[in-house]
Amino acid sequence: MSTVTKPLDERLVESTIGALELFGVYLGDRLGCYEALRPAPGGLTPPELAAEVGIHPRYAREWLEQQAVAGVLAVDDAAAGPDARRYRLPEAHVGVLADPDDGAHLRPFARMVAGIARVLDDVVDAYRTGGGVPFARYGQDMREGQGAINRPAFTSALVDEWLAAAPDVVAALRAGGKVADLGCGQGWSALALARAFPGAEVWGVDSDVASIDDARALAAAHGVHVRFEAADAAELAGHGPFDVITVLEALHDMAQPAAVLAAARRALAPEGSVIVADEAVADTFGAPGDEVERMMYGWSILHCLPASMAEQPSAAIGTVIRESTVRELAAAAGYSSVEVLPVDAGFFRVYRLRP
Repeated sequence: MSTVTKPLDERLVESTIGALELFGVYLGDRLGCYEALRPAPGGLTPPELAAEVGIHPRYAREWLEQQAVAGVLAVDDAAAGPDARRYRLPEAHVGVLADPDDGAHLRPFARMVAGIARVLDDVVDAYRTGGGVPFARYGQDMREGQGAINRPAFTSALVDEWLAAAPDVVAALRAGGKVADLGCGQGWSALALARAFPGAEVWGVDSDVASIDDARALAAAHGVHVRFEAADAAELAGHGPFDVITVLEALHDMAQPAAVLAAARRALAPEGSVIVADEAVADTFGAPGDEVERMMYGWSILHCLPASMAEQPSAAIGTVIRESTVRELAAAAGYSSVEVLPVDAGFFRVYRLRP
């Protein structure tokens, strides 16, 4: 049975359980519980976990029981005494919860949802006034969650799969080209580009100062050289020309996406390309939608649309950016060619724009 064909009361009960369980993951994330459980193949008892991560034993016990009841953790002997039970992180769940580079790593969703929860009153006000909620207002949880949820794809698939579908782009970067990553956030994509193409000059550009601070710290920690700048895309042309400009999971969030693409075009070298990765939603609106469409609209009503409307005037695209919209934006920005690259990018669709 499709989820949306279930009775609505059942769906809301399931959603409530899901939301509470996601906040349980949030607790495990913030407290370091999954990192403590991962290297303990024999599992940990509640007192052991409490001592390992520095929390109260009673809270440790309740969290471990909840995680086991939810099927997140395994318990060796459910009939043992409450403080004698040993809880383990199953190997099948390590990637999802404890390996930040794994393609299945979805723990950051909990951070992102927590960031939204903190500003729900602001979102309600924005709906009433027609204003917006600035990205910075969603705070550290949203910023770090968004960076972490994109990290696996940006760290591996960006170079090995997405750019590999455009061999001349790869050749330009291998030859020591110049690349700008617009809307770079915490910088995982720019770091991946710098690692893959050590002879290239890599810039990371974002308007959010806190994200650029994070990116600079990550670059230093990983020993990778990237020039990170908190700047407006309009300033990019003065630092070009760039052989490649990337806009990864960021175009739909921009208040003026056509203007940003136009600025990128002006900053390109004559044979340069803009690589855009954005949501792989359906070609047209339909209701009810599949799970991807439902999730993207969920992010849109609570975060992406309010964040983009915080700056006026705004194109107010929201998360659900369809292929036709990307093509319209590219045409308005003066591009002559828009190609969807033949790659399976999961939640993303990857475009190549040429002047």
